[in-house]
Amino acid sequence: MKIAVYTIAKDENGFVERWVDSAKEADSLHILDTGSVDRTVSTATDLGVDVARWTFDPFRFDAARTFALSLVPSDVDMCIALDMDEVLVEGWRDHVEKAYSDGVTRPRYKYVWSWKDGKEGLIFGGNKIHSRFGYGWKHPVHEVLVPRETFVEVEGWYGLAIHHHPDPFKSRSHYLPLLELAVEEDPTDDRNRHYLGREYYFAGRMEEAAEQFTTHLKLPKAVWRPERAASMRYLAKCQPDLAYEWLSYATEECPDRREPWVDMASWCYEQARWDECLSSSVAALTIKEKPLEYLCEEEAWGSLPHDLAAIAAYRLGYHHEAEYHGMQALVIDPYDERLVGNMGFYREAAA
Repeated sequence: MKIAVYTIAKDENGFVERWVDSAKEADSLHILDTGSVDRTVSTATDLGVDVARWTFDPFRFDAARTFALSLVPSDVDMCIALDMDEVLVEGWRDHVEKAYSDGVTRPRYKYVWSWKDGKEGLIFGGNKIHSRFGYGWKHPVHEVLVPRETFVEVEGWYGLAIHHHPDPFKSRSHYLPLLELAVEEDPTDDRNRHYLGREYYFAGRMEEAAEQFTTHLKLPKAVWRPERAASMRYLAKCQPDLAYEWLSYATEECPDRREPWVDMASWCYEQARWDECLSSSVAALTIKEKPLEYLCEEEAWGSLPHDLAAIAAYRLGYHHEAEYHGMQALVIDPYDERLVGNMGFYREAAA
């Protein structure tokens, strides 16, 4: 079988060698350059990558990725859409070959999106490996790989992993107008409506963000509970006077995810509502299995739930419980000076 890795690029010279090295076991590598002014093209060409150049006016990611996919030879069996700031973890090819032999058209895998102190942060299930034919790209931004209308997709989970190491200085200013375009093209799409609300929130445009999140919750397609709860949690930030109501809705909508409970516990901490802060923190901690979803947040799976539980328990006079949760927070973040200091208070009170 043959495997190809393809991508789009613009001013990615700093990533080219790492990208090529991680994908060197592929049968062919393909880059569509969309207007680089650095050495991306020459560096990739010198490393043996098949490089084409094309500019899009106006630019949209689905058109660019579709063009890049068209560069892959027709005798290729499986494709990997690997961004320039991503790397394939060693051993990936065996898993892709196994997926192909199993008749799988889209293998799923572990995708590490962010890192904290050299450790894995946000992790979710990746879905950008696919059979050469039967798929296309959709949406001008936050584009998704979708099966063609008559194509029968077969998914399966495999042990490969892709790691994301982004450029922290790269601008994302073009995302907002492209998301506005995406929602204009398909007002019923729940995912892009939620993303547009987030983009307005990041830009500090709270009223517009609230409008998009409220609309998202009313859409017939908006049935994925974790994303609905996420919209409610954002609404709590956009409309602070209604924060408790929105966070209550979020915990009711998705009681089996940590994030709504941690947000509720954090809000109760700010309001000195210690009983609810403790109960919400404990509710979060009863959820042990971390789903492979992009909505999982590092804070909810770090020391924060134990930290909040410890503070609330201490305020309520439950000193042994405070000591326990304080110690658990330190196990996760042993070098956090505030947690170390708090632990002294808990131990003294529990003695």
